[in-house]
Amino acid sequence: MRVNVLGPLTLRHGALSGVPSAMKPRKVLSLLVLGDGRMVPVRSLMAELWGDQPPRTGLTTLQTYILQVRKLLAQVLGIPSAMVAREVLQTRPGGYALVLRPGQLDVHDYRNLVTEGEGALEAGHERAADAAFRQALALWQGPALVDVTPLGRPLQAEVARLEQSRLTVTERGIETRLRLGGHLEVLSDLASLVVEHRFHEGIHGQYMLALHRSGQRTRALAVYQRLRMAMTEELGLEPSAKLQRLQQAVLASDPRLDHEVGTPGRGPAVA
Repeated sequence: MRVNVLGPLTLRHGALSGVPSAMKPRKVLSLLVLGDGRMVPVRSLMAELWGDQPPRTGLTTLQTYILQVRKLLAQVLGIPSAMVAREVLQTRPGGYALVLRPGQLDVHDYRNLVTEGEGALEAGHERAADAAFRQALALWQGPALVDVTPLGRPLQAEVARLEQSRLTVTERGIETRLRLGGHLEVLSDLASLVVEHRFHEGIHGQYMLALHRSGQRTRALAVYQRLRMAMTEELGLEPSAKLQRLQQAVLASDPRLDHEVGTPGRGPAVA
């Protein structure tokens, strides 16, 4: 069985799909998948389905959805429903747990690759880190659980955690490519990212650095000015001192920018 949540929800065993067609059972399955073997409380499942106002029949309806998911899993896996209840989708005190083996969930592979990349980067093996980060990000096939809508609060929290990790790894991957001299390669990605994340100083700093190293100092300074204008007008804030130092370094064509990462988030910064 293979389960994916980094994009559309999929659960497949061979050619068979175990994703319910109805949205509420699909949301139950999604929350159980993201529980990753841990017990998901009944209250969380009901909050996902009905928010703060579950119907009087909510518990019975939830149990019906669990039975539907078990029946579908039994069909896909080719095992009796009783075995599914015993070994796969278990009833536990206070809730339910979907038991997945290592490697069955795309999030397992993603986290392993991120850990591998961080370890390689810490050891100074930038090329190995770059390869691991690229593989980790390649597992994403769109926003997490993109076809599960609307998300209740429990799934919103889980998806937000995954999407924040994706953004962090994206930033780490760009940092790694900058260390390897790939400033031209990352320009198009960064041009898109600064539009998507209008107030993310780390990404703006990386874009400024990549532009500077590509001989586009004027554009690098324009990136800073656009960010500063947006922050002051919409948030009433100035860019961080670190980003201001980067802007000053670009203005002065500081030679250290040619070999230091120099972004506000991670890596050495121009003093």
